[in-house]
Amino acid sequence: MIVWRARGLVALLAVVGLAIGCAGPSANGGKFWRESPNASAAPDLARVNSLLADLAERLQPGLVHVRVQRTLKEDTPREDSGEPRRSTGSGFVIDASGLIVTNAHVIEGAAAIQVRLADGKRFQAQVVGRDNRVDLALVKIEGATGLTPLPLGDSNRLRVGELDLALVKIEGATGLTPLPLGDSNRLRVGEFVLALGNPFGLDQSVSFGIVSRKGAPLTVAAPGFDFIQTDAAINPGNSGGPLVNVAGEVIGVNTMAMRNGSIGFAIPANLVKMLLPQLATKGRVDWGWLGVSISEVTEDDLDRLKLREARGVLVRSVLPGDPADKGGVRTNDVIVGIDGARLESPRDLQRVVSSTPVGKRVRVILLREGQQTEVEVTIGLYQEREASTAEPPRREPRPPDAPKEAPK
Repeated sequence: MIVWRARGLVALLAVVGLAIGCAGPSANGGKFWRESPNASAAPDLARVNSLLADLAERLQPGLVHVRVQRTLKEDTPREDSGEPRRSTGSGFVIDASGLIVTNAHVIEGAAAIQVRLADGKRFQAQVVGRDNRVDLALVKIEGATGLTPLPLGDSNRLRVGELDLALVKIEGATGLTPLPLGDSNRLRVGEFVLALGNPFGLDQSVSFGIVSRKGAPLTVAAPGFDFIQTDAAINPGNSGGPLVNVAGEVIGVNTMAMRNGSIGFAIPANLVKMLLPQLATKGRVDWGWLGVSISEVTEDDLDRLKLREARGVLVRSVLPGDPADKGGVRTNDVIVGIDGARLESPRDLQRVVSSTPVGKRVRVILLREGQQTEVEVTIGLYQEREASTAEPPRREPRPPDAPKEAPK
């Protein structure tokens, strides 16, 4: 019995000693961490830090979360047909009447669309207009109030360093205060930007970065328009959210990113401004069409085409009965201008033609066997091919190299 009591006393003393050791004073006066109550950032850094936080806080009320329940295709395996597929994306308020911008691929194949506002309120939405070619859509929800729209910038003022949109209209919205759309043409490489969205379903997320490049010529931009490239994190779920400059203006719409997430792309705000009127009034965008297959002029083409320099757009073929054919454009013509707009590459021709009003007669300046000539062509209506609607648009940008022959 005495032995057990002795052992118990030793154990008790060991425990007490351990407790005293843990509670004893440390080199930092009893704390196992170091505090710096008087620490402060340099005044300029502190001011920038505060301004960025204030800006993010001011913009977040205009951000919305878009949730989609997708329909299943007829050939979906039975084991996958039990639960409807779901996806999420982002959007932002752009007009006091209740318009919300997002990406069309976010609502692709939707059986039901739910929009959740910054205050947590949820509304069912209906698609009222869309454009698959540049990934735009117009959606309408009922009874939303108190939204804070975000501004778009002017993409044409980007210098270096921009198609994927959708509009959401909120029926019965009152008291909405739109934020201005900026001039994305004025955006410069190296400027600070914020990317707002709901990546991976995480609400009201903000990432910070710079404009890495202007005019990224990705082939996913079918009509020849370019992207704003940024290193601000754009992850799945950010699609449709705003890319904002330090003035609080939306200068782009986040649309896609490379697989590693280190490079993101946004649609320029000036393109959004150009397309919104058609999308809002007609529910679609009428793109211009010429009816030719085109490619770049190379050094190997100079002798054959009797050219002095490699510039302009080479017509590889002309589609019979289409506007170019009716206007007198021929195979091996080199188009160098349309209505005064100088053309240097196939993307220039795609951009000019697609944005020209359908039915407008334009002067096409071309080189034929080395001689400059002019023809008049009436711009036709681009007809979306069935193949382009069979699957949702690819969100992984492809290399910038253009195909050998690009239809236009």
